[in-house]
Amino acid sequence: MIIFGTKGYLYQLAILTLVCGRCGNPAAHTLRKRVTKFTLFFVPLFPISTSHATQCTFCGAEQKLTREQAEQLTAQAAGGVGGQAYGTPYQQPHQH
Repeated sequence: MIIFGTKGYLYQLAILTLVCGRCGNPAAHTLRKRVTKFTLFFVPLFPISTSHATQCTFCGAEQKLTREQAEQLTAQAAGGVGGQAYGTPYQQPHQH
C-alpha cells in the first residue's frame, strides 16, 4: 500500500504598509507565499504549486500577486526603514 497526497504550507514573507485597493486605507499588509507539496508516506517531496498574495490587516481583503510582483515587494520591504515599506499595491480585481 502506498500513501500519497498533498500538504499546504503558508509562509509570511514580509509586512508592508500599503494603501489598500479595496478600503483605501494605508494599513499593514502581510505578504504571503502558499506552497502545495506532494507527499509520499507523509514526507513532503516536491512543490506542486506556488502562489503569492497580500492581505490587508484593516479590512481583510486579499490580493493575488505574480512571483515578480512579490519579489519586487520583498525587495521594497528589505530596503525600507525597519523592514517597513510604503507604496501602493498592484491594482487587480478583489478575490477571496
